[in-house]
Amino acid sequence: MDKVSYALGMSIGHQLQQMNATELNVDDFAQAVKDVFAGKAALTDSEAQTAVQAFFEKKAEEQAGEAKAQGANFLAENGKKEGVVTLPSGLQYQVLKEGNGKKPAATDQVECHYEGTLINGQMFDSSYQRGETATFGLNQVIAGWTEGLQLMQEGAKYRFFIPYTLGYGERGAGQSIPPFATLIFDVELIKVK
Repeated sequence: MDKVSYALGMSIGHQLQQMNATELNVDDFAQAVKDVFAGKAALTDSEAQTAVQAFFEKKAEEQAGEAKAQGANFLAENGKKEGVVTLPSGLQYQVLKEGNGKKPAATDQVECHYEGTLINGQMFDSSYQRGETATFGLNQVIAGWTEGLQLMQEGAKYRFFIPYTLGYGERGAGQSIPPFATLIFDVELIKVK
């Protein structure tokens, strides 16, 4: 049972790390486990739940503040670079290749190739890697795409720098796009349908 006990402790430790609860007092944590097994916990279930909820709310606020600041700093510096245009909405773009075809309207379907990364360079999506283009309505995507693609003509390739307010906002998306994330997309407009 020693090995199983240790393995369960490892599993819970890994879960706590993934939850970003790394500054916990491990001795208090171990004592709480002992107290629960002995039937003499120092807190009620309600008190424990309130303490944990407050901890994770504070963590989320700290992370949100950091993500907002990092995104704002990135966009402020990026906007100074040659060739980067900042629009009133906060969307930034850089022309990688001009096109000479049709321009889409906000209600059109478009066929694109794209690659999306976070500002730390971590890629979260790529139609290039899947080996197939994506087709979607411009009114069915994040606001940064809706606005940005309307600037392009078929055959163009632009790089978009999208503030969280024009991206996935305060919630993020799935496991790969955190809340308040500033996004970078290389987008190639293949065809307006």
